Amino acid sequence: MPVWLNPDSVEDTPRPVVAIANDYPPSFELAWHRHRRGQLLYAARGVVAVSTPDGAWVAPPERAVWTPPTVPHSVRMVGSVSTRGVLIEPGVCPALGERSKVIEVSPLLRSLLLAASDLPREYDETGRDGLVISLLLAELERAPVIPLATPFPSTPALAAKCRAFLEAPSPHDTIDAWSAQLGIGRRAFTRAFRRETGMSFAEWRQQACVVVALPRLAAGEPVTAIALDLGYESPAAFATMFKRLLGVAPSRYLG
Repeated sequence: MPVWLNPDSVEDTPRPVVAIANDYPPSFELAWHRHRRGQLLYAARGVVAVSTPDGAWVAPPERAVWTPPTVPHSVRMVGSVSTRGVLIEPGVCPALGERSKVIEVSPLLRSLLLAASDLPREYDETGRDGLVISLLLAELERAPVIPLATPFPSTPALAAKCRAFLEAPSPHDTIDAWSAQLGIGRRAFTRAFRRETGMSFAEWRQQACVVVALPRLAAGEPVTAIALDLGYESPAAFATMFKRLLGVAPSRYLG
């Protein structure tokens, strides 16, 4: 059984920020749920994959997923996962925004997340503990957003195509093919896709391939097998795309 604390049990703690630590066995899944507070989820070990009705987000090491208050989400653990979660009252850290995202976890932010999870539930806001939380919020304010997101469009038919792509991704899917299948013009498709996802179709497609690949890498699957399954002509082509998006080779995330 997992050793974990239900975030709902601490949401009413009279502090603006509450940090909790949890340990999960391989492949453990948290079914759809929501929190009154916003949640930042950081995997100190392993990889977490978070799904919401609006998209999918993956956090490998040095990354964390932000889920805004009341947003329904499910979480899948890849490998044995140790998380540090931070529950934040609405309005306390407006820079995190009202949409899910993946942020970079710097060495300082990582240390603060670990330290915060060791604090008493009702920590002293006027002493050292309060300073830890204040610095944690300051670091969250400036944390860079990382392109590890596949937001879903609001148009149902287009969102269904995106969900199907995540089930069977291919880097060779084209705008012409998707627009023809949906029965809309190419220009209308590209405008709608960017308006509803915040990125171009090509950007979304590449990020979707990375989001699918990361859990498989963390599970120890060979880079070659993943690259070919995703439809890349060679591991080198996949590695080039991967490094352009994340700044490191796929082997960096091998479990």
